[in-house]
Amino acid sequence: MRRAAFPLLLFLFGFVLGLLCLFPIHTGSSELDAAPLTSDVRSEEESAPAQAASTSGLLLTAARTAEALKAEDYMTLGDLVHPERGLTFSAYSTVELSTDQNFTADEIRGLAENTKEYVWGYEDGRGAPIRMTMEAFVQQYIFAVDYTQAPEVGVDQVVLSGNALENVAQAYPGCRFVDLCYPELDPDLGGMDWCSLKLVFAPFEGQWRLVGLIHSQWTI
Repeated sequence: MRRAAFPLLLFLFGFVLGLLCLFPIHTGSSELDAAPLTSDVRSEEESAPAQAASTSGLLLTAARTAEALKAEDYMTLGDLVHPERGLTFSAYSTVELSTDQNFTADEIRGLAENTKEYVWGYEDGRGAPIRMTMEAFVQQYIFAVDYTQAPEVGVDQVVLSGNALENVAQAYPGCRFVDLCYPELDPDLGGMDWCSLKLVFAPFEGQWRLVGLIHSQWTI
């Protein structure tokens, strides 16, 4: 098992380095910018390295999350979910924690076997209920494109927005997020097919744990 894990770690670190070196990184202010995932008070000299370590850990966890979604590895995805808050899915940019579907880590691990249909929201433009299984929703909305290859990445900053209210920071106070964004898929559409996936993380026992997945796209 250890021999098999080593290449995976190299791949994940390579993914993070790709995010940092190859793609545009958008950063925004955050309440957690000056503090790592510890509660002790640190000096000003330590704050910058601690912040860098915290952000690199955030990006590494985001990379692991994206790879788990791509591979449909729901056991690993469940291991990344916050054990107390669970994982909330949002069909569009505006987060409604009172109505958006939330699942425990164990429920995420059993995602592929869950045949129950849920209402995830309402289709943009038509207003028809988005009714489907959890696996279908993940495949058709959350990870409809390969976000491990997203050309633009935002750290605590929304890369692109449309008519929908962008309230990730307000809905998840004290959390951080990584926005994996495709500014366009088909050049002939002039950016009207942009889409993104926001991965929202909360600190838990010194680690970043997944609490939200937000699908965003061009809306009417």
